[in-house]
Amino acid sequence: MLYAYHEMNNAALAPVRALAKATLNVFQHPMVPMSYTGLGQAFAAGADVLDGAIRYRGKPDWALHAAKIDGKTVKVSQQLILHRAFGNLVHFKRHTTRKDPKILVVAPMSGHHASLLRGTVKALLPEHDVYVTDWIDARTVAHGAGRFGLDEYIDYLMDFLRELGDDVHVIAVCQPAPLVLATVALMAAAKDSCQPLSMTLMGGPIDTTAAETEVTKLAASKPLSWFKRHLIAKVPLYYPGATREVYPGFMQLGAFISMNAMRHVNAHVKMFQHLIVGDGDSASAHRRFYDEYLSVMDITAEFYLETVDCVFQKHHLANGTMRWRDQVVDPALIRKTALMTVEGELDDISAPGQTYAAHALCSSIPKKKKSHYLQEKVGHYGIFNGRRWRENIVPRITDFIRSNDPAF
Repeated sequence: MLYAYHEMNNAALAPVRALAKATLNVFQHPMVPMSYTGLGQAFAAGADVLDGAIRYRGKPDWALHAAKIDGKTVKVSQQLILHRAFGNLVHFKRHTTRKDPKILVVAPMSGHHASLLRGTVKALLPEHDVYVTDWIDARTVAHGAGRFGLDEYIDYLMDFLRELGDDVHVIAVCQPAPLVLATVALMAAAKDSCQPLSMTLMGGPIDTTAAETEVTKLAASKPLSWFKRHLIAKVPLYYPGATREVYPGFMQLGAFISMNAMRHVNAHVKMFQHLIVGDGDSASAHRRFYDEYLSVMDITAEFYLETVDCVFQKHHLANGTMRWRDQVVDPALIRKTALMTVEGELDDISAPGQTYAAHALCSSIPKKKKSHYLQEKVGHYGIFNGRRWRENIVPRITDFIRSNDPAF
């Protein structure tokens, strides 16, 4: 019923969206005298902000068609390398002869599309050959594709890493950090020739007991049955994944926004002010971010509930009890793969300490192959997007990867 109510609410807002667009068109039209007045500009700005707040958004385009490499603009094309029911391996091919380290960026499966990492990938492209996990909205995946939980997620990561060969580096952005660490540990246990040369874990919940946040408090305060009863819904019949149980993207988005409600309200107020004064650049940047941030996808119920249970409630990886298909996951078996962790000082989702905990778990990695960086004055999203990501974090990751790649 919850999902159906959400869809009904979207349908009910259709006339409001139409009115907002009509108002915007009228008060921006050059033949309308009022469009040149302060009142007219205020009407147009208000309609623009309202339309942005309630508009339905599908999966955004990556819109990465070029990169600046060695001072020249180089064409970039997106290529599908592997297709799976719940996720694809995508390559951002740079049309250049330059050779750079090969990296797999593992995107979060936490309600947003992988394209939320557009800024992440864009900053990495000049000095890396970039591949990305592009997860698929669970409501579009038919029942015949089967289940998708933590075991299957790790299966996918192993497949992707093996496809890329024995010279790849892996970067986990936020949520997948513990699963990437588990995958590398399992490949190490199997003496797999495709173990990555390095793994960079960024703002992820390796050990949520290391630092408390609102997210960890919620997970600890409720039994798993509460999450299943209140947060799981069935996909409506008119989607390909009809009746599949999912954690809807709109619910995850609501949870994120509620953690910093006033920050989002103030951001929309600032956008309104930018539009009134004609500050197009600032308003456009705001609009681009929210077009991405408010574009959400569903994740399977089993993946969400197993993540809550394994990562946030029972801390399986941190306390040595995690299993993959009945095999124990032991990060201490990792020796070949170098480890870097990145945290944000103001991160209120994966607070400092949660990701750094990976160093103690990976006790067999030599100290010279380990690195940690705490970025001051950034929250969760500042770890992988924005000015400090580009100017401070990317250069350190680049140096770390190259220092642990024999080809460079």
